Amino acid sequence: MIKSRRSFLKVAGIAAIGLGAAPAINFAASNSHGTGEAVMTKDPEALLARRWGMVIDTNKLDEQIAQDIVKACNNAHNIPDFNHEVDKEKYPDTRPVNKKQEIKWIWEEHFNYAFTDKEDEFLAEKFKNLDFLVTCNHCKNAPCTQACPTQATFKREDGIVMMDYHRCIGCRFCMAACPFGSRSFNFRDPRPFIPKINPEYPTRTKGVVEKCDLCAERLARGEQPYCVEAGQGAIIVGDLEDPESEVRVLLNENYSIRRKQSLGTQPSVYYVV
Repeated sequence: MIKSRRSFLKVAGIAAIGLGAAPAINFAASNSHGTGEAVMTKDPEALLARRWGMVIDTNKLDEQIAQDIVKACNNAHNIPDFNHEVDKEKYPDTRPVNKKQEIKWIWEEHFNYAFTDKEDEFLAEKFKNLDFLVTCNHCKNAPCTQACPTQATFKREDGIVMMDYHRCIGCRFCMAACPFGSRSFNFRDPRPFIPKINPEYPTRTKGVVEKCDLCAERLARGEQPYCVEAGQGAIIVGDLEDPESEVRVLLNENYSIRRKQSLGTQPSVYYVV
């Protein structure tokens, strides 16, 4: 029986599971061979996949839905809001924040910035003013995992690229390796800027990198990611290796694009356009 949050996270090797999450799947950041691959014990309630992927249907995405998705993710994962008024009595030494220090797991981005390799002089009008949601691509060939010297970032057998916050030494090699800008660094303690802390998910500390983990803690409980719940059908998550899965059906029936495909990382996030 795991008796403390620290011992749980040490055994789990993954800060994203959190003390409040049911232990449907227990993870280890490194196996007996030291490869850094996830070791999993499966619970009947858990949602499983050979390779998790995401499809974002831009035709079902509008400004309000996009904002709802970002808000749901931020609130659930204790992502700091640097516009939040800090409790000066509790955190008297908190200084103003540089906008560049923002923490982002999923956010809106203009097409030209999200798809820099697809610029076109005669780009269809619908794309010019359309904001896309971008996040970690959970790449099949994830360069971030190869750059990390401590295996703080590692890819599970089911394709989800994870972060072990206790192993992160803040070198930011993974950020330099990621071609999508999908990782954020905590230049300061994020806790003063969290409007309402969710006790079911761990807060991070100064000096660590963080990013989207595809709501691994929810998949372990048999629940869909928060972005899927808030997306009203705009985001679907499923098994890319299963031809009968909903994500594969969508990809089969619609034209889709991925970010920076020419780099060979094989992103697992697709956009129906």
